[in-house]
This record gives sequence, structure tokens and C-alpha cells, in this order.
Amino acid sequence: MNLIEYPDRELMMISLADNLAAELRLALQLGPATFSVPGGTTPGPVFDILSGLDLDWGQVSVLLNDERWVPEGDPLSNTRLLRERLLRNRAAAARLVPLYADAPTPEEGLPGLLPGVEAALPITVLLLGMGADMHTASLFPGAEEALAPDAPALMAVAADVPRVTLTARVLRDAMHCHVLITGGEKRAAIERAETLSEAEAPIRVVLKTATIHWAP
Repeated sequence: MNLIEYPDRELMMISLADNLAAELRLALQLGPATFSVPGGTTPGPVFDILSGLDLDWGQVSVLLNDERWVPEGDPLSNTRLLRERLLRNRAAAARLVPLYADAPTPEEGLPGLLPGVEAALPITVLLLGMGADMHTASLFPGAEEALAPDAPALMAVAADVPRVTLTARVLRDAMHCHVLITGGEKRAAIERAETLSEAEAPIRVVLKTATIHWAP
């Protein structure tokens, strides 16, 4: 596990944004790129910085790690946050790969979403978050099916609010992988994850290749 410690969160966000932009810029010299990102508020400052950077955003497909099965206008929508923080300014030219469709359930919407996700793979640059329970994307402890090597790229997840998530094989295949965490609890959790199975600590699926960015 490659862990980078930062003295404060502001410096971490600036440095991480620079790293992500550099990897995207290099990849774009060879053709289109896919940038996969988490929801939640933690990566917001990174998105704010990236949105104003001079990249060939028209050649970038942006793909969420996971999404709650709610319309974009819902406050719980990760897509809504993405439009507010990343897909604006220069980054407004990027192409969003949808993870939500107008269907009653994720299971009913998946057939229409899968082709778009598959077409955007493999992920060029992957940014993940992690919960204190060591879940990442919507891969929660015990999610055996989504961890399987033959799982489809996108799966439905039963949770408090139904979700869809990229599966472990998609995360593992990313060319560049970064994990953004803050605080002592998550630092302890990611260190503990190294001693557990993937079923117990799903973040472990990327620990061998990921760069972990941590600030207090």
C-alpha cells in the first residue's frame, strides 16, 4: 500500500488534483480517457480545482463509482453533486456516463446502462473514497457477487436507498488508482484492511495498486 500523508486537507486536495490532472493529460495524448470518481462531499474541493484546469475535457468520459437510485434532482444524487462541483467551467465539456435511468428499480434500469459503462472501460484514472467499514464505491462487506471476477461491470445493490455500483473487476482494471480519506478513524480502517479478506474489507481489491491520500 502506497500511503501519502499530508499535513492538512487543503494541501492534500491541491496535490491530489494536480496528480489526477497529470495522469489524465498524459493519457489524453494517446486518445480518449475515462475518469471515475466518488460521490459524497469529501472530493468536492478536488472537483472544484479540476473543473477549471486546461485539459482536453471533450475527450474525457466521467463515470461515477456508484449512484443511488434517485432522480438527479434529489439531494441524495451523486450525479447532482458531480454537475455542481466537477462538470462546470472547462470540465463542462466532459461526457457524463449515466448511472441512473428513469426506471422504478436498478434491476430494471441496468440493461440500458450497461452498454454505456462497458464502452467507457477500462478506467484511465480512478478516484475512490472509503467508509469507516472499509467499503468503497457501493461494495459493502459481504458483497460476494460484486467481488467476483466474472461479475458484470455494473450491479444493483440493496441498501437503505437502492444503488448501482461498479464491481471489483472494473476497479482492479483501472490504469491509475487513488483513494482519498481523512481522519484517524479511516486511517486505522485502511491499515486494518490489509489484514482482512476482500469480503470483509472491499477496499482491499485496490490496495496493491492504489495510492492512498490521507490528511488528519
